[in-house]
Amino acid sequence: MELEKKISTGIMEAMKAKDDVKRDTLRNVKKMIIEAKTAGPNIDELPDAEVLKIITKLAKQGTDSAEIFKQQGRNDLYEYEMAQVEVLKSYLPKQLNDAELTEAVKSIISSTGATSMKDMGRVMGIASKQLAGQAEGKAISAKVKELLS
Repeated sequence: MELEKKISTGIMEAMKAKDDVKRDTLRNVKKMIIEAKTAGPNIDELPDAEVLKIITKLAKQGTDSAEIFKQQGRNDLYEYEMAQVEVLKSYLPKQLNDAELTEAVKSIISSTGATSMKDMGRVMGIASKQLAGQAEGKAISAKVKELLS
């Protein structure tokens, strides 16, 4: 809930500073938040975990688009996309490095009592929630598989 307010404040600050990239990026995030609120039951504010999912998704899409633009030799579009991704990343929690991810997953495995790959679903459910925005789902899944094997 705090993150949604932070984004609204960021839009106003960007408008005052005439920062078009930040303004447009945050407006897009705000649009996605409003769509998520209206898609389900009447919600006044979206939980921070849901807002993080939206920001993470947009950052990944932006990175993917930027790579395509770079391959096509469209450096102008590549730079614009990467500028938007940087704005989005500033609203995400610090990304875990490999060692930190290993420790976090080991902790989750020990707290759940998981011992084999049969327990992967239970571990992934908890890990995905606890590490939301801090690591990509693919990286979490790979680390869980590695540690449970």
